[in-house]
Amino acid sequence: MNSPAHPAELAAPLIEGAVRNALLEDLGMAGDVTTQATLSKEAVAVAVMNVREKGVIAGIDLAREAFRQVDPTLKFEALVSDGDIVAPGDNIARISGNARHIMSGERVALNFMCHMSGIASYTRAFTNEVEGTGAKICCTRKTTPGLRAFEKYAVKCGGGSNHRFGLDDAILIKDNHIAVAGGVAKAVHAARAFAGHLMSIEVEVDNLDQFAEALDAGATAVLLDNMPPKVLREAVQVNKGRARLEASGGVDIKSVRKIAESGVEYISTSKITMAAMPLDIGLDIQIDS
Repeated sequence: MNSPAHPAELAAPLIEGAVRNALLEDLGMAGDVTTQATLSKEAVAVAVMNVREKGVIAGIDLAREAFRQVDPTLKFEALVSDGDIVAPGDNIARISGNARHIMSGERVALNFMCHMSGIASYTRAFTNEVEGTGAKICCTRKTTPGLRAFEKYAVKCGGGSNHRFGLDDAILIKDNHIAVAGGVAKAVHAARAFAGHLMSIEVEVDNLDQFAEALDAGATAVLLDNMPPKVLREAVQVNKGRARLEASGGVDIKSVRKIAESGVEYISTSKITMAAMPLDIGLDIQIDS
């Protein structure tokens, strides 16, 4: 029996740096001039972050950090956790303290949360589609520059899995590498000679002949690119557990179930990071009537 995965966690320096850059971008040199012009320095308020549609939450720690950096005395109370499913009308956080500072941190906090929660929500839609097949939904390196760690974290919050984070954590031999190297076998053999014993070697193939060549060369994993489910099933039968099999290309919410039913272990798609709509989250001042 497989143990459930522990929840993912973002490193504090990553959060601090990203939030700092976002606040500098938003506040500029003069700060929040609208808030300074309309609210007294002594004004206090209580605000709630509220979701307007069903989804999966991701980015609570970035929202907390945004308010902390603006004013360490602000009180941030998370009412949900990353990975939680929320419904329209749910409050997800409460912030209290200096009103000016709540307003000044609002947009950065919401930008991170809306974007990351949108990715988590779309990932959950994909994982729901393949439930019961054993296939895992994976993200790719097609991410927003500068936000890869956060987008891949959001994928985990939505129940997905992470593919490699960059060019340095695994060898993935793609069609252009194969073309220059002189063939699948030559590329895989060269990679095996280069790689340390802990580094995985995956090779992308376009057809079953290339697939057989990759298996014979000893690839750790094979990416089956743009193959229809019928061909994917043939590859699974030929493989007999020798390599980990990943399907990619032409994956969307409508096709993913049939791909998963072919028996591949992993399905990678850029859709969950590049096509996810932001989750609608707002912040409202709580007024006692």
